Amino acid sequence: MFVKRPVNLVRSPIPVPQDDIPSAAPPAVLREGYSAITATLLQLASGKGSGKLYVALDGTHGAPFQTVLQKTMEALEQAGHSVSLIGSGSYLKSGEELREFFAANITDNRAFGYFTDGSIEDYFRDGAREEAARRLDEMESGTDSAAFCLVFGPGAYWLGEGRFDLSLYLDVSREYQQAGHRQELLSFGLNWNRDAVEKYKIALFVEWPILETYRKQILDQMDYYLDLNQPKQPVMTAVPSLRRMISDIAGAPLRVKPFYAPGVWGGQFLKQLADLPEDWVNCAWSFEPIAPENSILVGYEGKEMEIPFLLVMQQEHPAILGERLTGLFGDYFPIRFNYLDTMDGDNLSCQVHPTQDYIRSRFNEFMAQQESYYIMEQQGDSGVYLGLTEDCTPEQFRHEVQKAQETGIPLPLTDYVNRYESRKGELYLIPPGTVHSAGKDNLVLEISSTTWWFTFKIYDFLRKDLDGKPRPINIDFAFDNIDFTQKTARVEEQLMPSPVLVQQQGENEEYVLGQRSDLLFYVHRVHLKDTWKDDTRGEMTMYNLVEGEAVRIVSAADEAVFVELHYAESYILPAVLGEYTIVNTGSGPCKLIKAGVSAAWDVSLLEP
Repeated sequence: MFVKRPVNLVRSPIPVPQDDIPSAAPPAVLREGYSAITATLLQLASGKGSGKLYVALDGTHGAPFQTVLQKTMEALEQAGHSVSLIGSGSYLKSGEELREFFAANITDNRAFGYFTDGSIEDYFRDGAREEAARRLDEMESGTDSAAFCLVFGPGAYWLGEGRFDLSLYLDVSREYQQAGHRQELLSFGLNWNRDAVEKYKIALFVEWPILETYRKQILDQMDYYLDLNQPKQPVMTAVPSLRRMISDIAGAPLRVKPFYAPGVWGGQFLKQLADLPEDWVNCAWSFEPIAPENSILVGYEGKEMEIPFLLVMQQEHPAILGERLTGLFGDYFPIRFNYLDTMDGDNLSCQVHPTQDYIRSRFNEFMAQQESYYIMEQQGDSGVYLGLTEDCTPEQFRHEVQKAQETGIPLPLTDYVNRYESRKGELYLIPPGTVHSAGKDNLVLEISSTTWWFTFKIYDFLRKDLDGKPRPINIDFAFDNIDFTQKTARVEEQLMPSPVLVQQQGENEEYVLGQRSDLLFYVHRVHLKDTWKDDTRGEMTMYNLVEGEAVRIVSAADEAVFVELHYAESYILPAVLGEYTIVNTGSGPCKLIKAGVSAAWDVSLLEP
């Protein structure tokens, strides 16, 4: 059975770090409920008498700060303590000033911006810290009990210059934030947004680069970390405990929490497989993993905590990636798996992805969007669009695309773009600049470089999006990047490879499905009847079970370290795992996609 909330178990005991926190240690590593927060503050006050206590409630934009404040103030005031509040939002630049300041990053393009190199202080008006310091200094001490000043909101720790008796970081996932964007949550610091597309664009190009970098910078200075993805039941831990749990899970196979989203072309396969809500019209995408987008569930002593996968990579990238890949990518996870579901759905847009030089210079993104399509399932006369017909010319293609947009008369796409019948188990390679699309009635497993947003739509069948608005078409960006040498003969010779057997173990086999010098990833497939022995050889390896029921991946060094992998699930094997065995636990043969960074890839993407 497909598991949509996989828990990564902490296998080693985690001591409560009594010397690392300013108040009495909690009785458990993971503490649940708002009482965990209030009890910690009350413990802090018990040793203070009538003095002042400064507490930072910093965190991610979209975290339920209001709920935390209400619960905290109620408990503190019931215990006889006075409470005053300073919100970081009071010290931000105005919404208009922020739009002007980040105008070059937000741009006037509906979908694409320019990644900021800014920092947390760019959100705040000049003199914000000095103003906050004066307010903190003016705060009166309590008479008979401690007086609390809670500085809350994103940037609170920076605003108070770290002068806190206790600091907590309130966190939620990108998935949680995007659900908020579809409701009333505005971009951080802004007082209006055009729509959810703009919210995501601003988050991607401005908010996340700044606030996630800020979290990375201050997390080790925080005392506690709070998972608020389930606002009714927060989970709290001391930051040193969080660090130990991350270190523990990074030594075993890892699976992120899948992230699903509907789309105008989406299908019904994933909706049924993952038992998604009945009121979803479809499921177009499943991310597993797109490292920046996904969170990961950590389990310890029967409790669970959800944290961004970025935190795991921030701390444990050498253990996960290995020395060579860390040298190439730093703490950035370089490969993504995700699903495109068009089963009983519709065609994706006809699209192209930018070249390395273009994506760097135009968007300040450091990694080109290199892709491949693996057909996991298909039905009927499903197809894949790949490359251009031999007769296609830039002038004619562009003219006809623009004509279709202007007149509303459908484009005869196959006059310009090749369409191939899709077959289960086939791989299609998609280097940057290659025109492509997945046709309806496919379940596609994308094995690609991690970059995921830079899809330039050439033609989208004149559709509107689920919100009723026209989908963004990026003809200028697209034609700046289309490789007009990728035509029929070359596509069939170079982008539709045949499997090549590379090794056998008894009746089990491993094939190379696809590998190119201009793609940073390789794609292999293991055909498994019973058991398969392998070794990470000091580098991260990824698996997805594309056919069959289930397998078990077992560490050779410690057989107690194992995971169960079911159909359509993906696991990351960290570099430090070393030797491992894959055991077929299903009733028949199975096949696994195996992917990683090509041994021939030696281009560091860390520096421009």
